[in-house]
Amino acid sequence: MERRLPRAILLLCMVDVLHAFAIEEKGDVFKRMACPAFLMFDNTAYLADMTFELPCNCKPEEVPSVIWYFQEKMGSHKTMVLTDFAGTMVVDSGHIDVGSNVLKRFSIRMFSLIVFRAQVTDSGHYLCGTKKGDFFYGYDVDVQPTKHIKVAFMDKGQHVQDDYTEELFSLFTTFWDWTRCDRCGVRGEQRRIGLCYMWSSQLHPRYRTAIPNVTSCGSRAIPARFQRQAHLRRPEIAIRSCLTPCPKEEAPEEGVQAISNIISKLGEKPWLPRVPTQFHKQLAGSDLVIACPGARPEHAVAWDKDSVRFYRSRYLINVNRSMRVFIDHGNHLHIKRVKLSDRGTYLCWREGRMVAGFRLSVMYQARRGRRLSDPETIYAIKTIGRSYALITIIFIVIHVCRCCRRVFSFAARR
Repeated sequence: MERRLPRAILLLCMVDVLHAFAIEEKGDVFKRMACPAFLMFDNTAYLADMTFELPCNCKPEEVPSVIWYFQEKMGSHKTMVLTDFAGTMVVDSGHIDVGSNVLKRFSIRMFSLIVFRAQVTDSGHYLCGTKKGDFFYGYDVDVQPTKHIKVAFMDKGQHVQDDYTEELFSLFTTFWDWTRCDRCGVRGEQRRIGLCYMWSSQLHPRYRTAIPNVTSCGSRAIPARFQRQAHLRRPEIAIRSCLTPCPKEEAPEEGVQAISNIISKLGEKPWLPRVPTQFHKQLAGSDLVIACPGARPEHAVAWDKDSVRFYRSRYLINVNRSMRVFIDHGNHLHIKRVKLSDRGTYLCWREGRMVAGFRLSVMYQARRGRRLSDPETIYAIKTIGRSYALITIIFIVIHVCRCCRRVFSFAARR
């Protein structure tokens, strides 16, 4: 079994690299591939916040459109329909919020289901079928969490997790290829995403895997008695430094260069950003999240502030619990409780090239005098008046009680 594991890991790496996030050209695939007589589930695994595609690999030729269904567990009576029954549901991936319902994060294109920014709750069975309830193809999707992900900084001598072996199963990590260097011309970083997998000869036979007896740790193919150990192992990310030269940029045309020289001679050049830059004003004390345009969690993304470089070895989430500025595993830059010192230009690198800038200005909320007609002033006056009235009533009641007590005590003495 120990000899099989390295081969399994190598094959899984090749499968993930070739098939992850690829939009497949359908062509005449339905004529070449017959649907199985008994519905099977193809196992596939992703990291949270990633976008994945599930092609409907087979269907009868007479079926003009498909319906996608979602079931968290096999045989569950709770089934979610992921379509408008015409197969035309389209989502703009640029306006999708993290944690939103899967019904707001999917699209159907050429019979394929695309789920944007997948969440752990999206794990389950996805079925391709018809409105009548006939199923042609199924997937067992495992979305692994990033909340407690294991991070290994290779430059610090840290190592990835060792394989865990029991008598009936083994747990190991399958790593994707290293990303490109996230910066060029200066020191950058590379990431390598690793997902948790299990080897066992006792997997459910209804689930189909790329390698026999190997499935992801969140798969429904794992027997119930092994699921607790499988869930304890976390996905992981390895990070290391890199250095790569920048590609040669094309020199400006002769006429453009001449105009630029004339402007510089007449006076000082205006400030010109190196990349397309967005201007933004943020209230002091509020939280801000910046996303790199066109970037996805699997991309190599880096952030700078002016000349300061935000390396993940210092700014990755959970590296320091008291961090106010950090980068999450989805490549977003977070700034908690924005301060005046956070002003500046934040630069985003994607796949080794600087692609966008974000010029941040911090402002304080303007103060204005309150008027008697303001709702807040009226509410405050009413509250204060009622409080004084209540205190006055309590004061009078206490004194009346004391007077009555004295009168009765004096009468009793006589």
